[in-house]
Amino acid sequence: MKKVMKVLLTLIIAFLAVGCGAESVADKDTNEDLALKIGIMPAVDSAPILLAEKRGYFKELGLDIDIKIYTNAVNRQSALQSGELDGAMTDLIAFVNNIQNGFDIKITTSTDGSFPILVNKDFKEKKNVKVGMMEVSVSNFLSDQYLGDKYNMEKIYISEIPARLEMIKAGQMDMAVIPEPIASMGELSGLEKRVYKNNDEFMPEAMIFTSRAIKEKEKAIKLFHQAFNRAVNDIQKNEDLARDVLIERIKLKPEIKDLIALPKYHNTRVPNKEYMEKIIDWIENVQGVDIDVKYDDMVERKFIY
Repeated sequence: MKKVMKVLLTLIIAFLAVGCGAESVADKDTNEDLALKIGIMPAVDSAPILLAEKRGYFKELGLDIDIKIYTNAVNRQSALQSGELDGAMTDLIAFVNNIQNGFDIKITTSTDGSFPILVNKDFKEKKNVKVGMMEVSVSNFLSDQYLGDKYNMEKIYISEIPARLEMIKAGQMDMAVIPEPIASMGELSGLEKRVYKNNDEFMPEAMIFTSRAIKEKEKAIKLFHQAFNRAVNDIQKNEDLARDVLIERIKLKPEIKDLIALPKYHNTRVPNKEYMEKIIDWIENVQGVDIDVKYDDMVERKFIY
């Protein structure tokens, strides 16, 4: 009897050891799943993400997040397409083009940006103007929205935001579309900043994730959006939180704080079908291409809270 009990005890201990080992592996896998790498731009859109990181909201939720700030949208896009990033803050013009070309990505939430027009300090009003922007981007779209009925534009395509800023300072262009808060740095250096009202419900910008990340890291992406909303709620109560974190993380001069034109920040939401059709119509007209993309293939609603 003692011998039988000893054998049973040995089997129980072995079973428990295996069970504990399996649990450790599961925990390890869970931890690995709760990790995200995202790319953002030095723009006011990023304020909720940067604030959530600063206040420890991602960490509190158990999310390990790696945030990289890009000054060149092409480099950010390359990192996303090569698999270096799970998601990125992007504009809807580049997004639609990528979807059309077969890149499997989806919008998980709109973001709220601000894109003033910087004007050279020696500019004298005229009909024909040289305007700096990125070609396949929100800056091109908004240049038409803001300036199309006022000027005949010669569009000069420059991907790097700092290079665009330097060219407008040097007088090589009359105007440039520059995102906030970088636009306020230009204003601080003597350029004129013109802020135009957005007449649409959305801005042509969004947070996107690859379909692979959405499938394999759904919980992590859910936590990301929860932290995002929490930071948005903080900013809605005190918008200086957005100004301060932008200046700190993008390493800007504190003197621009009161110059920054902030948007109205919203909780997670996706652009509606009508707005996406407006974006697609503009792309087809400007780029001379036919876009065949369905609305439901562009958005993922499961992360809206």
